[in-house]
Amino acid sequence: MPTGQERATIVRRAVRVAVAASAGFYPLLYGAGLPVMALYALFAPIAVGLLSPVPGSGRQRVSVMLRALPPALVLATLGTLLAVQTWAAVVGMLAVGFGLAFAAVGGPRPAGVAPGLQLFYILACFPPYAPGTLGQRLAGLTLGVLALAACELLLPDPPAASYPERLARALGEAARGAAPGGVPPEKLREAGARLRLASVPPAERPAGAGRTDRALEQGGRAVRRLLDQLATLAETPPAGPDPASAALLDRVSELCATCARFLRTGTGPPVAGALEEAMRDFQAERVRLASGPPGERPPVEVLRRQSQVLALAESARMAEITTDIAVHGHPTEPAVPRRLFWYAELSTPRLWARRVTGNVTFRSVLFQNALRTALGLAAARAVAGSLDLSHGFWVLLAVLTLGRTTAGATWRAVRLAVAGNAAGALVAGALLIGLGPHTDAYAALLAPVMLVAFALGPLLGIAYAQGLFTLVVATAFAQIEPVTWRLSEARMIDVVTGSVIGLLCGLLAWPAGARREVHRAMAELLRVCAELVPVTAQALLTPADGSRAAGRKTLPDGSRTAGPRTLPDGSRTAGPRTLPGVHRLRLAEAAYAQYRTEAPGEDTRTDWHAMLIAANHMLLGAHWLPRFGLRPEAGASAPAAAWAQAAAEELVAETDRIAAELTGAPAPVRRWTAPDGPPPTPLSVDLEVWMTSLAHQLTRIDSSLTPPPGPDASPVTPSRRRTAPPG
Repeated sequence: MPTGQERATIVRRAVRVAVAASAGFYPLLYGAGLPVMALYALFAPIAVGLLSPVPGSGRQRVSVMLRALPPALVLATLGTLLAVQTWAAVVGMLAVGFGLAFAAVGGPRPAGVAPGLQLFYILACFPPYAPGTLGQRLAGLTLGVLALAACELLLPDPPAASYPERLARALGEAARGAAPGGVPPEKLREAGARLRLASVPPAERPAGAGRTDRALEQGGRAVRRLLDQLATLAETPPAGPDPASAALLDRVSELCATCARFLRTGTGPPVAGALEEAMRDFQAERVRLASGPPGERPPVEVLRRQSQVLALAESARMAEITTDIAVHGHPTEPAVPRRLFWYAELSTPRLWARRVTGNVTFRSVLFQNALRTALGLAAARAVAGSLDLSHGFWVLLAVLTLGRTTAGATWRAVRLAVAGNAAGALVAGALLIGLGPHTDAYAALLAPVMLVAFALGPLLGIAYAQGLFTLVVATAFAQIEPVTWRLSEARMIDVVTGSVIGLLCGLLAWPAGARREVHRAMAELLRVCAELVPVTAQALLTPADGSRAAGRKTLPDGSRTAGPRTLPDGSRTAGPRTLPGVHRLRLAEAAYAQYRTEAPGEDTRTDWHAMLIAANHMLLGAHWLPRFGLRPEAGASAPAAAWAQAAAEELVAETDRIAAELTGAPAPVRRWTAPDGPPPTPLSVDLEVWMTSLAHQLTRIDSSLTPPPGPDASPVTPSRRRTAPPG
């Protein structure tokens, strides 16, 4: 049920579309005597303002509409010229349908305006073939879009908070959470939840391929992680005096407050590299204390807490870098590690090329949706042209507006739409019989009927929307040319034809929507990211430097070597390859986002979000642990190295088993079992904390995949039992 604010938005939209459509239709039809131009002036606001959910405030939508006007004119011209032959119109529909549906890779605004652009081609590509009316068609389309743009400015929706402002608020909350006194953990997690893209209006989501949007999206994930880490830290009281952690938390608090102000004003950026230098000093102090005499070394609990503080400082450092890129449009300082900020120095065309080519795969739900839509529209155009259906435009309109990403959802929409159209056809037929040829009566009815249809249809559902739209069509066409009750019959036949075509496409092309793809995408994501665990563990098992000497080398940038082949910019020549994981992460996030829209109330047990968090945890640990992770000065002892390697292999094996369970494949043979008990020393505390956290996350994922045992359930078999690293 729509909320009060949603109802107000729907009513304002109905008023804007009805006023814009009337402002063009009546003067052109009755004043200028130009029925073709009047029809396009009526249809353009409906296509762009009602059937295309362009997100954003009034000014944002006006900007999208004005930029979409030239492509709309090109598509209307193309449709007019290709209407000469059915086969030409079908080929054009296939290309236009796929291209515009695939525009969803550009974000919510291109995805929102795409249906309207498709409708301009669809309306023009049907007989009669009349290139002589092209001028009137383009003029009417232009007037209709401009009239709607004017109404958007005169009756706008209230603007929503931008994503940079939301990010600034979350950073302010993180600054308070890192300061003494802090913020309750539940409030920190609530602040992080408000940064989830599902909680952000579509127009404000940083979904573009450019550097700014990518930085904002990455910064949002970093701040969400920071808030969750601060909440976890607040739930774990200190085990003893720890002035070094308190000092680093103060620097984190100061940085977050500065970044929040920088996002809002664009002035006063944080001092570049200051936090990283503080992290290196913090790590040097940890190394000094851990290398002291046994009686003077801090307790393991303190070292573990320091590991948590260092990890959240790394999240804050990532927020600092992404803020710099988002405000300036490019990094003012080298963004390291470069693999994690791979987009920072690429041009916008190259970034868009990567976005497009990355989705040109049958594993992409955006590609699947575009192909399904294009095939459905092309088939509908071929059927309508071959059968010479009257007003065949409605066949394609039904395919476009009733098609869903799953066959079941399409069937539900079609069932309601056919029932609504049947009721609307009966009422419209009675209206046409009762009023006969009196066009003045239809003229008086059109504006109020449009207002009621455009307001009540979205509020009451598909059946009411289709039935009321049938009345709009009847009252509009009755003024352009003489019609009878058979107009309602023709619309009914066309809608049913389009519904059948849409259902067949839904059954033949990915009928389960994102259900199967989200399983496959999450499995591939977990497999690819799990490969980073042994590599990262091995990096932290090596001595502090190659000579096993106590002194560490200092590089030109002031950093200390943490292992072999560390470059002056902080990156590692032999670092883990995380780009495949980042690519899989984007595909998995897209599949998950669509899946939640398809089945919001189904499969509530499987913790898909935990899988994304676990993958992120692996990717980030593979980057920051080799740079900052605390290592045994002389390398890990043989028992400690064996424990770490066994634990890493166990995590990989468990991840593979979960991935196999997601895809229904046979579970791999288990070869490793992590030893029980605490890890032998010396071992990197940071590595232990990281792998322990991963083990807990995998346990949570595994429990969400396993149905709760019933009273007659058999005991867990040894093949299902797993031993996680302790902690």
